[in-house]
Formats: sequence, C-alpha cells, structure tokens
Amino acid sequence: MPATDFAGGVIRDDEKYRAMVTANHASGRVGEPEDIGKAVRAIVSTSTSWITAQRIEASGGQSL
Repeated sequence: MPATDFAGGVIRDDEKYRAMVTANHASGRVGEPEDIGKAVRAIVSTSTSWITAQRIEASGGQSL
C-alpha cells in the first residue's frame, strides 16, 4: 500500500523529517497505512467484542 498524504505528505516525501520521526519511535520506523489498518481490523473483530470504551494508541511507540 502506498504512503499517504498525511501531514501534507511531509512524512512521505521529506527524508530528513522521516529520519526524525523514525528516531522518535520505539519501533524504529515510520508507520504505514497497513499498520493502522491492522489496528482497526483488530478493534472491529468479533474476538474483541468484550472490550469497550478504550483509547487504543497505534503510534509505533512514539508515546511510551
């Protein structure tokens, strides 16, 4: 899946900015659209039907 225009495409297009974002994530990389898709798929799964009213952080460890 291609990168998105999130933040005006700066994360996708600016290598210096990308390196800064990467350095500030515990996962050591910039998030991709499929990372968020996997989180959404997990949340809407019937196997998580007992989970309610939670804030799910899908940031690759940016906010530890």
